[in-house]
Amino acid sequence: MKKVIDPKVFGLVCGALAGSDAKTATKYLDEKTTVRATWRFKPHNKNSREEMVVTFGAPNYLDRIFIKKCKKAGEPFPIKKIQLRAYPKKAK
Repeated sequence: MKKVIDPKVFGLVCGALAGSDAKTATKYLDEKTTVRATWRFKPHNKNSREEMVVTFGAPNYLDRIFIKKCKKAGEPFPIKKIQLRAYPKKAK
């Protein structure tokens, strides 16, 4: 049986990403389900193209590590705050 995800969660994740300077916003619904929005290109100015990719389903490798740390710390699921991940720093 497939789990049904509330459509409001998609709006919350996209809104959190659009209102910040982060690259990725992730909402953890439970240990096996995440909703993630990611900018495809870094928005530079108003004339640049803005594309956002929304992914939902099983967590990726970094998300699984984060979930293990949250469970060890005793954080209850679903995690209330949307986790933001910044753009990587360029090497000089």
